[in-house]
Amino acid sequence: MHTSPAATPIPSWTVGGVTVHRIDEVALPPATGPWLLPDATPEVVTAQAWLHPHFAGQDGILHIDSHSFAFVVHGLRVLVDTGIGNGKARANPAWHNLRTDFLERLTAAGFPPDSVDLVILTHLHADHVGWNTRQVNGEWVPTFPNARYLTSRAEREFWATYDMEEAREQMFRDSVIPVEQAGLLSTVDVPHKGAEIAPGLRLIPTPGHTPGHVAVELAGQGETALISGDCIHHPVQLAHPVIGACVDIDPQQSEATRRKLLGSLAGTDTLLLGTHFAPPTAGRVVAHGDAYRLEPVPAS
Repeated sequence: MHTSPAATPIPSWTVGGVTVHRIDEVALPPATGPWLLPDATPEVVTAQAWLHPHFAGQDGILHIDSHSFAFVVHGLRVLVDTGIGNGKARANPAWHNLRTDFLERLTAAGFPPDSVDLVILTHLHADHVGWNTRQVNGEWVPTFPNARYLTSRAEREFWATYDMEEAREQMFRDSVIPVEQAGLLSTVDVPHKGAEIAPGLRLIPTPGHTPGHVAVELAGQGETALISGDCIHHPVQLAHPVIGACVDIDPQQSEATRRKLLGSLAGTDTLLLGTHFAPPTAGRVVAHGDAYRLEPVPAS
């Protein structure tokens, strides 16, 4: 029997009085891991017993998801990243012409599209901007018409001068440009110390995967959470921060960012919420040998 999104519990965590909901889109196929993180070989993965069963299979195949996070902070209804989207022509077959119930899940969590005030885009890659728009009468229109869409100025300026291949141009045409043309996309300078967007909500510069990539920090009542975006794709990178993604624009910077971030999180109570981490998705970074591991914190 088919279970409607409204009948499926929405995973969530409460941090400093703010409830963060995970809005599931799709589990990505097994081939994603070897493509995305080619140095995370089955031998490397299976050597980290703590990755099983949540984050990898006993065969060393990584579990990788696409999802967004939604929360309300100081009355502001926020969505962080918008996944792959439906009905979009994509070169990656796992992303091509999806038909998911993402918007129904978002609505079931209490965030119907018209209610969203702010969409934070950690960076402008296809699997983070897809639900920026949806197709209405053959046109791509903003999915969240009452929201301000926000990304870092460095991110938008980088892509403005980048020599894009056709697949990336297509993504900008259907998922970024329509939002800009509607006057809904804003950019913000994100200095070294971060940029406060609202009380308790900050963008943290985490460059490397893309030049303007940001992570999202929530803080209040002595508690903190960090939404990773793609500065960390998978928990295996806690054990081996040297492992980078094949799509990192600057692999050396990406590794340096990852090492710095993990060092700052290790041994603290900060909840790390991975944008592509399979359930249980969240955890705390703890020292493990000469690197780190994720101590899972299950959703409520």
